[in-house]
Amino acid sequence: MNKDSHMKERIKIAGIMQESIVDGPGLRLAVFTQGCVHNCAGCHNPETHSFDAGYYVSIGEILEMLQGNSLLEGMTLSGGEPFHQGRLCGILAERTKKMGLNVLTYTGYTYEELMYEIDFNPGWKKLLYSTDILIDGRFDINRRNLLLKFRGSENQRIIDVKKSLEQNRVILADIE
Repeated sequence: MNKDSHMKERIKIAGIMQESIVDGPGLRLAVFTQGCVHNCAGCHNPETHSFDAGYYVSIGEILEMLQGNSLLEGMTLSGGEPFHQGRLCGILAERTKKMGLNVLTYTGYTYEELMYEIDFNPGWKKLLYSTDILIDGRFDINRRNLLLKFRGSENQRIIDVKKSLEQNRVILADIE
């Protein structure tokens, strides 16, 4: 597929926050995907769980939002579960990085679960390899901690994906 055909492809989302300071470091465009099988008790975004809700937006429209704000440092993919739309979110992440912006992805899966699955699911591989920072793990209400930066529960990790892939082990990111 060429670049223009990707711009016609659409991601099912719950919404977009065009300027967020709570969904990762710096000023970010936050895309909340629609659909999640994790259904974590106490989830911050329970309205994103249903696969029947939400609406479609083209990858091109999201990229235009990114291009339209020179103050943005990056894009955050959240949910729902971005890996449920891994191929399309991967295309969006890849194009975002080509614009010189970083990509942070939230997932209820652990890094280890994603690494196991990427051999069977090329969409998950595309998204993982196009992600700079991964915040992994299901929200656990019993480990909830309001003092954590960019996370809701203590089991969730902030992972430097590039270093983790290079070293074949989880490397935590030091982000502010």
